[in-house]
Amino acid sequence: MLSKKEKKMKPIIKQSNKKAAFTIVELLTVMSIIVILIGLLVPSLNMAKRYAKKVRQRAQFHSIDAAIELFGHEFDGYPPSSGGDPDDRDYCGAMKLCEAMMGQDLLGFHPSSAFRRNGTLDGSPATRLYDLDQAANPLLYDNNLKTRKGPYLPPESANAYRLGYMYTTLGDFLPVSFVLCDVYTRQMPTGQRSGMPILYYKADTANNLHDPNNLPPNFYDNAGNIYNFWDNQKLIMLGKPWVVGGAGTPEKQHALLDPTRFYRSTESHKITTAHRPYRADSYILLSAGYDGEYGTADDVFNFDWKHQD
Repeated sequence: MLSKKEKKMKPIIKQSNKKAAFTIVELLTVMSIIVILIGLLVPSLNMAKRYAKKVRQRAQFHSIDAAIELFGHEFDGYPPSSGGDPDDRDYCGAMKLCEAMMGQDLLGFHPSSAFRRNGTLDGSPATRLYDLDQAANPLLYDNNLKTRKGPYLPPESANAYRLGYMYTTLGDFLPVSFVLCDVYTRQMPTGQRSGMPILYYKADTANNLHDPNNLPPNFYDNAGNIYNFWDNQKLIMLGKPWVVGGAGTPEKQHALLDPTRFYRSTESHKITTAHRPYRADSYILLSAGYDGEYGTADDVFNFDWKHQD
């Protein structure tokens, strides 16, 4: 028989063995709160991610700015940016910027360069300035490297990629040509990941116009404008490399394909008495931004700007 003390303890033991459980209503309520919090948090995280990328892009531009200034002191001027080379072959501002900063083989810029897309002194393959064969002539190779200047950017962090790394169709461009790419990396149809080329435009300080109604006719005639949209237009015409389709497909085209947009985007809003561009005495750097499309509101320049349609 149980003692009186054991009889009193038995119900207490039974009660303590009962397990508390949530009701379905309570679980649904908690789950609903979690879903709402996630819905509020995800946009904030995306905004923070985009802001962090923009900070990284501006930091990259600061590095390029410093490198261009070093080049300018060395060669008494900024690199050219016209859309063609001395042989009238497509070799645009983005590629000339990379050559000036890194050389066509990323081993430094050759002072004798005329910014030809084939990397030669006078158009003849026999007088190559870049990509020399070390095994064929070690002395010539060593002397060539001693002549070089730079690289003005660290090769491991310059984000330099060959065009063929990104684009499957290149028109008249050479797939081996290097460009500096922005920090907004994405999967390209080649199976590789990279950012979009950083566009480079040099100011022609002999001119004083910035007129979208007075468009330059070609690579070499600014029509009185300080900047020439043609400097990178052939590259822009290749379209978004990750979009399947021909260059004329609307969804593949960049908004900056419209040349008037270039002049509207780069017009200074601090000067209201005349149409003047930002950085009228130097150069413009342009990243396609988070969406990878040139000419949209999230583009990043090497200056603070105000988007307008």
